[in-house]
Amino acid sequence: MPRTFLIDTDTASDDAVALIMALRAPDVRVAAITTVAGNVNVQQATRNALYTAELCGADVPVYAGAEKPLLRAYTNATWFHGRDGLGDHNYPPPRRFPEKLHAVDAIIDTIEENPGLVIITLAPLTNLALALATKPEIAAKVGRCVVMGGAPCCEGNVTPAAEYNIWVDPEAARMVMLSGLPVELIGWQLSRGEAVVNESDIGIIQRFNTPLARFAIECNSHARHAYKVQTGEDGISLPDPIAMCVALEPSIGTEWSEHYLEVETQSELTRGMTVVDRLNVAGDDRNRAVWELALHADRKAKVCWKIDTKRWKDYLSAALR
Repeated sequence: MPRTFLIDTDTASDDAVALIMALRAPDVRVAAITTVAGNVNVQQATRNALYTAELCGADVPVYAGAEKPLLRAYTNATWFHGRDGLGDHNYPPPRRFPEKLHAVDAIIDTIEENPGLVIITLAPLTNLALALATKPEIAAKVGRCVVMGGAPCCEGNVTPAAEYNIWVDPEAARMVMLSGLPVELIGWQLSRGEAVVNESDIGIIQRFNTPLARFAIECNSHARHAYKVQTGEDGISLPDPIAMCVALEPSIGTEWSEHYLEVETQSELTRGMTVVDRLNVAGDDRNRAVWELALHADRKAKVCWKIDTKRWKDYLSAALR
């Protein structure tokens, strides 16, 4: 039986590649794609998701969701992905339209109809937080919740402390982390260094000369330039496809540990920081009051610290051939 995926996305360039990986996986049924404001506004994210699904020949339903974070002003990432999120290459509009049902309702319905499914979040967690607020019991029906977000060991990509998906809507992220969902955190740092799709990798993919290969490289052209400005590393960094790769094959993650996890919502200096209890001191007397909600939830997140970069790139290549 195929595994069932539900994907929540703010579809920009790396999200599009992640969607391709899921939609082309032979043992996966994508039951729904839900969109949220993040990299681009929710209308553009929805258009991009529909366009990517069409490239894959998939008719998976796409549901538009939250237009802004729970409490914060909305801040996009078009500086990184381009105005349209796909590198500003003037792709044609999709032929299909989104479903009429709101993404939050679609998330609830999809979980209830597919107990044990895998949720993959590639975006700010607004939709999922609203679904959990509406019906908290859905958390117990999810098999895995793979979250692309956070920088649990190091610097962020939007502030020194925080990764974009968590920073945009930290209150939503905190709700998700404390909900009892079986969270697997795939941090931004896993897409750096050897995991970057370098010039040699790009050449290999381009030689496939398939529509999906050409699209994957082209739509990330703006992001490649922005990433070099940001980090000094040359190549295409693909955090969302890495999270999708781990969702498809958990053994791609080679080093994991389980910890209580919190998200900073009070400080502007460290807003959206993913705070991981690596030394298991959250329950100590000096910390217990601050960590009370995480301890009460009694559900530790699985945090991925390392991946097999060769296998990750092999999975990417297989999806784009």
